[in-house]
Amino acid sequence: MKIHTMIAEDEQLAREELLYLLENEQDVKLLPSAETGEQLVELYVEHEPDVIFLDVHMPGMHGVDAAKKIMEHAYRNLPLFVFTTAYDEYAVEAFELEAIDYMLKPYDTERFQTTMNRIRKRMQQIESNSQQLTNYGMQQATKLLIDDNDRTVVLSPDAIYYAVPFKRMLEIHTEDKVIHSRMTLQELEKKLQGHAFFRTHRSYLVNLNHVKEITPWFNGTSNVTLKDKKQTTIPVSRAARKQLFDLFGN
Repeated sequence: MKIHTMIAEDEQLAREELLYLLENEQDVKLLPSAETGEQLVELYVEHEPDVIFLDVHMPGMHGVDAAKKIMEHAYRNLPLFVFTTAYDEYAVEAFELEAIDYMLKPYDTERFQTTMNRIRKRMQQIESNSQQLTNYGMQQATKLLIDDNDRTVVLSPDAIYYAVPFKRMLEIHTEDKVIHSRMTLQELEKKLQGHAFFRTHRSYLVNLNHVKEITPWFNGTSNVTLKDKKQTTIPVSRAARKQLFDLFGN
């Protein structure tokens, strides 16, 4: 499996150093590099990399802001972000964005290999989860125990319409209520493996049994409308759109 990798770095020497390190990794396929945050967003839409080595400070849109913009269109927990910086105080902000790692400049070869091992391990997990989703079959609903503030509720998977993170909590939406859980979206997704749930977007997990329609939006993205009373609209990233249609047999 090739790891499609992109570099976003405005400093030529730092960019060339990172290119040299990545070129020696046999499972890495290098994509065009970006020198600004705005250029990175454009290249992401065009090439959909698996991994982005992203400088925190760049002209115009900073790396963190570019990452947030890209996350609006991401799916399957991709791309993975590795933040690069000369200042380790930015590590906290990187991990708040669920970056897989950060690297300090100048780059250390051993530290780079640690990062690559983390990337490979995460990519294998994502590929395994994707395969399980593709091969899922509709199962009889089993009950889930989910924390809801200071209580625990018993919930059938089919009762869930969608889930989305909000203010350090996870909102789990059903037909008539919203459950506020301390679990992460990834934890809920793992609990629901084998059921008809799909990550239409980095931040949304949707029950495909409750999808009413899929409509185009812009730049190859789409929206799904659910069958709930509010006719909730959920974004579908451009990368997720094809897999979504495949799951519906189209």
